[in-house]
Amino acid sequence: MIKEWATVVSWQNGEALVSCDVKSSCSSCASRAGCGSRVLNKLGPQTEHTIAVPSSEPLAVGQKVELGIAESSLLGSAVLVYMTPLAGLFLMAALFQGLFSTDLAAVCGALLGGVGGFLIARGLSPRLSRRQTWQPVILSVGLAPDALRVDTSPAAEQK
Repeated sequence: MIKEWATVVSWQNGEALVSCDVKSSCSSCASRAGCGSRVLNKLGPQTEHTIAVPSSEPLAVGQKVELGIAESSLLGSAVLVYMTPLAGLFLMAALFQGLFSTDLAAVCGALLGGVGGFLIARGLSPRLSRRQTWQPVILSVGLAPDALRVDTSPAAEQK
């Protein structure tokens, strides 16, 4: 199970809308100057992901929840997104090369296969995302934001 903490944005009728922060892979190693990931992370927008998760217990806005998703569903979605266009690219390039015996035909077949694989992945993903095993679940719930109060007055320090 892959786990991540999220913040509750709203809760209505047994469904919580939670926001997960995008974490960059940078700032965790010493090679910041020559890191390609760091450059790419600076180019893209630093946004949040908001998702709906079923929750039977009421949640307060700002409350932290731990979400979990099965590794198999995450790996399955990664295979669908990355391997389907790649497989289409290679299959159609080989088919066009075999049929027409030119490199231009192979390139055209590769382009068609890559786009076709992308469209297949795009068409399958909504159906697969409805599966119960592919849905994130709430594993644990943190305290509500107003449930804990720290008293820093001088009277509290004398006790």
